[in-house]
Order: sequence, then structure tokens, then C-alpha cells
Amino acid sequence: MPFSDYKVALVTGASAGMGEAIVERLCKEGIVVHAVARRHEQLAALADRTGCIPHALDVADLDAVTRLCSELQVDILVNNAGVSRPGSILSADEEAIDTQVDVNLRAVLHLCRLVVPGMMARDRGHVINITSIAAIYNFNGNSIYHATKAGVHALSRQLRVDCYGKRVRITEICPGRVATDIFGNVSGNHEEAHKQFIDGFELPQAKDIADCVAFALSAPVAVNISNIEVLPTLQVPGGLSTMRPGENLA
Repeated sequence: MPFSDYKVALVTGASAGMGEAIVERLCKEGIVVHAVARRHEQLAALADRTGCIPHALDVADLDAVTRLCSELQVDILVNNAGVSRPGSILSADEEAIDTQVDVNLRAVLHLCRLVVPGMMARDRGHVINITSIAAIYNFNGNSIYHATKAGVHALSRQLRVDCYGKRVRITEICPGRVATDIFGNVSGNHEEAHKQFIDGFELPQAKDIADCVAFALSAPVAVNISNIEVLPTLQVPGGLSTMRPGENLA
């Protein structure tokens, strides 16, 4: 079990949802987890509950991220932080483009640049990129989110080439709809988003994604789980149609 070979993890987007669940799972496995997110109070509560080491910073703040990485020897990097804005590129404003590119893609590139060379030097490490089925499939809306996640999808494949010859594994996890607050974060109306996207649906939970992370990490070191798609049983990406149990297909 490679868990015994890994000592230190860095998880971004750690204060809620999938990131929070991943931190909890890794802490249970005895990993020293550095949890990164912008929300100080939520991070502090997570640290009290799990024993993780909180870092309240924005992954888009390159100076802060560089300082943090210079102090750590990271065995597991989980790039989970992400933001989304609704709508097509045809109606997007400057902020929508810049924010999503900075958080979803630019930060991931820099974190890999800062952390992976050390993994290569030690011949040990694992990068886990949490993308989305939006990285692979096209459906209406959120054009910039699709583009940034597709960039990380391409990076994940390229990292395997860059790390060839060393025991540095790269895993991309592509979730479909998961029962988290991301939909409310996008719209700004959490109650309405919960009704529209979560209530009545049978959906994976954040813990299920954390279990996928643990599965990839715990594989024998000779095994790289390169890509995992995780969808609700009642969701398909062909047009991204999602039904509630009992609804008529017609």
C-alpha cells in the first residue's frame, strides 16, 4: 500500500465539498495534510476536526503559493480548487474569464511546476487533478469552465509524459454532478440551486470522490490509475441529461 510511502499532502480547495472530504480521508490514513483555501474560519474548523495544517490563501496568489511550496516536501498534490461562472463565452465579461483561468488552470500549472520536480528527484509522488466531465464532454453553458478544465485534462496526460521514468503517478478524477455547494456558489442562490440540482436526485457525495482519491493512492506503486470518471447512475454525458428516480424518459 503506497499510503505508507507517502507522508505529506497538499490539498487545495480544502474548506468545503470534495476538498474537505479529501482532507478528512487523507488525515485518517495518517498523512500530514496541508489544507489550502480562502475561507479562514472553515479551514480552522477543519483543522480542529482532522488535525490538518490550514493555510488560508488564494491559489491565484502566486507569491503566497510559492512561499508555501518552498517550505514543504510534498508527496501527494491534490489540485481540487475550482470556480465557475454561468454562461457562454459570447456573454462573458473580463472577470469571468480571468478568475476561472487563474484558479482552475494557472494555479494548477504553477503548483505542478513548484511541486513535481521534487517528486521526480525523490522518485516518489502522486498528483491528483480533480477536473470534471466538463473537461471531456460538451454541454450548454459555462464555456470558460469547460475550457479551463479541458486544459487540466491535457496537462494530466502531458504530466505522465514529463514524469516518464520516475515513480511519480498522475491521476485525473472527472466527477459529474456531485452533491456539493458548487451550484449555489455559481448562482449565488444556494437554496434555489439545491432545489434545482440536488433535491430529489440520487447523487455521489463528496465522500465518494475522496474514496476515489484513496483508491488511486492505495494502488500498488507499479499501478497508475490514470483517469476516473464518476457520474451518478442516472446521469449520462450525451447531452448531459439527468433524471430524478421514476421520471418518464419520454
